[in-house]
Amino acid sequence: MDYQEYLDKTLRKYDRWQDVKKIKNTSKVIPIQKSLAAQQWIMPLEQVLMHLRNSRSFALTDCRCRSLAKKCDHPVDVCFLINDAADMAVKGGKARYVSLEEAEATLQRAEESGLAHMTLFNPEQHFFALCNCCECCCHDLTFLKKYGRSDLVARSDYVAVTDMEACTSCGLCVDRCPFDARTMEQGRLVYDREACYGCGLCVPVCPKEATVMVRREE
Repeated sequence: MDYQEYLDKTLRKYDRWQDVKKIKNTSKVIPIQKSLAAQQWIMPLEQVLMHLRNSRSFALTDCRCRSLAKKCDHPVDVCFLINDAADMAVKGGKARYVSLEEAEATLQRAEESGLAHMTLFNPEQHFFALCNCCECCCHDLTFLKKYGRSDLVARSDYVAVTDMEACTSCGLCVDRCPFDARTMEQGRLVYDREACYGCGLCVPVCPKEATVMVRREE
């Protein structure tokens, strides 16, 4: 199977699930650990690890999207399968069980590479995978950006807020944003809050600490 066949097959599956109202969305963005202001009540990396702790089993596997697409040099071995999906993949030799310590190190490595944490859901609304996604290869981000399927990806519970007086328009966050919420126009940063999915990848690269994440309802 080549990459385009994989995309087409996956999108047809998602559409069937939506037609019979088995899913509202197939994935949800989780903000990165370093993206929240100190007063926030939960740290996203801990939220991700909580998902793993509360699962019966979890296993690390290669990202199928990047393995097929081969469009970037982001790490491949950074995706997790959960419960039945994990057990089946391990039994088939396609994944391996890891400790929480290795899971945390893997998530940190994904963040450093600029990958967005995303949970993936099945028709029973159980999440079966925790992936670290890039915009050039990963199927849900491709469906969102190139196919216009915003219905498939749910925003995180957080949104970025940038202090434009502190911002120097260096452009580092523009390169980091996988959702095109940040652009440069005439040498100045332009931020579209409505386009932000709350991944938080923009925060740790800001040299002036001008951007923080807040609860979306705020």
